Amino acid sequence: MQTENTAAQHRPGKLWGVGIGPGDPELLTLKAVQVLWQSDVVILPDANGPEKTAMNIVHNYLKGKTLLFAKTPMVRDPAVLEKAHEKAAEEICTLLDQGKQVAFVTLGDPAIYSTYMYLHQRVLSRGYNVEVVPGVPSFCAAAARLNRSLCQGREPLLIIPASYDPSALLDVPANKVFMKAGRSILELQKVLADKGQLDGASLVENCGMANERVYPRFADLTEPSGYFSLVIVKAETP
Repeated sequence: MQTENTAAQHRPGKLWGVGIGPGDPELLTLKAVQVLWQSDVVILPDANGPEKTAMNIVHNYLKGKTLLFAKTPMVRDPAVLEKAHEKAAEEICTLLDQGKQVAFVTLGDPAIYSTYMYLHQRVLSRGYNVEVVPGVPSFCAAAARLNRSLCQGREPLLIIPASYDPSALLDVPANKVFMKAGRSILELQKVLADKGQLDGASLVENCGMANERVYPRFADLTEPSGYFSLVIVKAETP
């Protein structure tokens, strides 16, 4: 009986999940650039939006590559997501059977709220050779942009998907990062104010991109922000 690793060695192609950072092309790692250069096929996420954020970051490394777009619907319906993930995984496996070196690029780091990992798990379970290339997480880049730390000493750090109801986590004694907060940004602002946590909150929208906006005081925001909005809340150290 073949082990998973032995089976993978008999597959000619390889899939790389490449984290490309939050938006600034200069934050691409050397490993990410190397993998992009050596890949035959580069797959970019396609959320049916007008902006190709990932392509803008990696466009200098796409010459001579076959480009494909994986449908990544921005919905919460499990059936719709399952169908999209399975379809993308099938297409990737077909490419790997052809001996292709395939790079699937994903914003930030693949291990943090990334569509890629759903595909990674499916392809890996079928015995193919896969590897994850970590990228700079958006909240690390945002903290650097704000010239502040995320956590020091004994301070814990809590990462929260702001598009879901975060209220149950607001009382946790920790520094907090609210990711992808754009759709509910003003609601989050009000909730933090009600909890007495707004004074320690900052916002970075589209970190590292041409349309970046930085609010050292989240309280100064008076209008909705975009999808790539991230809020950092510093708790008082006991």
